Amino acid sequence: MNIGVIGYGLRAEYVLRNFNDFEMGVNLVCVCDPCVEQAKVRIQSSGYKVEEVTFYEDVDEMMQKEALDGVMIGTPCKSHTDIAIRVMKYNIPMFLEKPVAISLEQVKALEEASKSYTAEAVVSFPLRLTPICQLAKEIIDSGRLGRIEHVEAVNNVNYGRVYYHDWYRDESLTGGLFLQKSTHDLDYINYLLGIKPIAICAMESKQIFKGDKDAGITCSTCEEYKVCPESSYTIRNQYHEGVDGEGCAFAKDTGNHDSASILTRYETGMHTVYTQNFVVRKKAGKRGARLIGYKGTLEFDFATSELTVFSHTTGTVEKHYVDTSGLNHFGGDKALCENFVEVMSGTGASKASLQDGILSALMCLYARESAGQDKFYNIEL
Repeated sequence: MNIGVIGYGLRAEYVLRNFNDFEMGVNLVCVCDPCVEQAKVRIQSSGYKVEEVTFYEDVDEMMQKEALDGVMIGTPCKSHTDIAIRVMKYNIPMFLEKPVAISLEQVKALEEASKSYTAEAVVSFPLRLTPICQLAKEIIDSGRLGRIEHVEAVNNVNYGRVYYHDWYRDESLTGGLFLQKSTHDLDYINYLLGIKPIAICAMESKQIFKGDKDAGITCSTCEEYKVCPESSYTIRNQYHEGVDGEGCAFAKDTGNHDSASILTRYETGMHTVYTQNFVVRKKAGKRGARLIGYKGTLEFDFATSELTVFSHTTGTVEKHYVDTSGLNHFGGDKALCENFVEVMSGTGASKASLQDGILSALMCLYARESAGQDKFYNIEL
């Protein structure tokens, strides 16, 4: 199968590497990206041959000239919607990076365009397809826990510096950390529950990564370069970690919240709570959920690949470990790529559909509005 890529950034590099490493029979034949030289480096890193790839400057020209079985969209977040709508006109399968939209206007435009889209999209939601999430789904659907009546989900991001030092700090490009992070977690919760979310509210805090340093200042040009706890110098030499960008974490233009929490009401009357923070470091990182039914409780952590089932009736504790070492996104990326191959070949349906992407984006956008307005929002267009 022949695939084209629009926006060959880091995410596209990782995804295409899965196609290649696991020999899925996907040929990279064309790329549309203004940064051609950078794209060539990433293509080689993915294991493909640059000389076999045709480069384009215009999306429509590429779509009209190439005979493609599918297209991957890996452009910057703010352009996901516009590019997706352009591709949807050609009615071929697309792999669409999340978030699918970063504004309510974009969500509405994407929803309208989807009405005439006859192919299928696979949205980049790897968490729902990870082996550990699939195991959780199997146990929940078996009825062993009873109907799930409460969910406590958490994402303690121990690599959070990237959201204050690098381009992610610019919320006009990303839509903010609800859309960058919560979109994944709200999606896998929706998937596990299998019921409709109907209302949402949220709260956010910015307690640490804020300050009065001049906008535009960078670590290496700051007089506090060797003493600041968040400078690239300190990160390299004291914490012994890689550096993602040199934007000042304590400047006036440092975007993004430090932490946030979301309450969601579902159609059955039950509610879930999800919380995320970007302050924890190293072993304090955690990402997963506890799902509670009358008969039992299930909890899992993507970071440790551990899942535990607690029986409320017998008192037994059942532990599972899912080995996903060496796999991106805890094994979810490989599963996403396999699903996209199924969609392109017509042998399977999308397991992370465009409607799933639209719902998650809508929830995140209303969470963002709620955090600013201190009010509940109904989850509807």
